[in-house]
Amino acid sequence: MICSRRIRAGIIALHMASATSAFALDSATIAASALSPDCLAYRVVGICYWLNCDFSGCSVRTSVKIRHYVPDAVVSSYSNAGENPWIEMRPLSLPNPTAAAGGDGTTNQGHENNLAKFKNADVIGHPAGVTFSSFANAFGHACTGAGTPFMPYLLSTLDTVAWRYNVPESVYPEALIPRTREIGNRTSFNLWGAVYPRGGFLHQSDDYKSGAVGAQRAGDIVTRRGQPHVYQPLLANASDGYWPAGELIEGNAATGKWQELTPTLSSSCAVFPHTDTQVQAQQGDYAWTLWRPYSCCRRSGQVFLGSVDFN
Repeated sequence: MICSRRIRAGIIALHMASATSAFALDSATIAASALSPDCLAYRVVGICYWLNCDFSGCSVRTSVKIRHYVPDAVVSSYSNAGENPWIEMRPLSLPNPTAAAGGDGTTNQGHENNLAKFKNADVIGHPAGVTFSSFANAFGHACTGAGTPFMPYLLSTLDTVAWRYNVPESVYPEALIPRTREIGNRTSFNLWGAVYPRGGFLHQSDDYKSGAVGAQRAGDIVTRRGQPHVYQPLLANASDGYWPAGELIEGNAATGKWQELTPTLSSSCAVFPHTDTQVQAQQGDYAWTLWRPYSCCRRSGQVFLGSVDFN
């Protein structure tokens, strides 16, 4: 049964790999995209120890500790307010008196060299839910992620002061000191942009890379507590036998990775920057699934004694 499920998942992944931008990004498409063995990266990583007591006495029991990624959220990065590429979620981020329109700093004249870009960003709970749980459980047992399906964690149209005016992050050391918190690096000529200030504006001639930087900034905000933004933290609390994902760090797959949803639907995950094919969205709208790593083990007793990792 497990083998057949994996085969079906592989077939789905192959179909996803051949998909292009000629589809509407809706909840059903996004949910199906979560059936990705590459992004899941399921592994047995250790052993958990539990103290189990009953009428006959106490004994130490063990359970397998596993680690895999969970599609916590869909992060959209798009040019114009109200044009989230995830169709059903557009009503959540319509233009308002403090956040209207958008777009780039250009009048589309061929002789211009204005590289100013602006991206709205939304972070919304991934819709896969039960679909993903069934898929992950086919490998053994699954860990619970922090995301709630369809829950908005950040809507940049409601985060006007921080996202559109960079207040107060424009004066943070991370924003003022070069080579601090950058996506890519200058020496390899692969600098996509800086994480700070975590707002919608940046200077970048490549629209795809602009969208990716906007998504990384939004993911950076929601995976931390106490940030000067209007948002809800996308974090779970650790408990016995459960180790949730922590802060997202750019370029570090051990903290999170990205699966492109549009303009190209991908069956694999990567971090920014990457060398995969980068298709420019005609309307400047992009979306990725943010996958984050979780570890857990089944409860096998009343008291958690600890765990040992194999490596």
